[in-house]
Amino acid sequence: MNKEIKTEIILNGTKEKVWKVLTDFASYPEWNPFIVQIEGHVTEGTRLKNTLLNGGKKYQFNPVLLTVERGESFSWLGSLFFKGLFDGLHSFKLEDAGNGQVKLIHSERFSGLLSGYILKKIGNDTRNNFVKMNQALKERVESL
Repeated sequence: MNKEIKTEIILNGTKEKVWKVLTDFASYPEWNPFIVQIEGHVTEGTRLKNTLLNGGKKYQFNPVLLTVERGESFSWLGSLFFKGLFDGLHSFKLEDAGNGQVKLIHSERFSGLLSGYILKKIGNDTRNNFVKMNQALKERVESL
């Protein structure tokens, strides 16, 4: 079983504009149908408080921001209960697509003892929610 979910979308706008919307965590409840709330700052080493909606249920987790490359990418690592059981390395990467467009690569790599089992249960919903979030981000960026 593939233990990575990877999605891409083209957004009309600059990397700066996309970055601003993507890292404005306080505004997530206004537009994001998947990660409905994030508390914390876009700073490496920061522990976030994330709430997501998946499969009709809300889940809360507290990932650590591992990398932040301003205007380019950021990633966090979240774990279920403790590291090594079910871990997800979630990342957002922005690439210049030319002609005033940006490609967002939105992905998550899963590992841990329960990763195969849990992904069988939530993998499809999670992929669909990545796509929904990407589309909502596109609409938000292009409406500003």
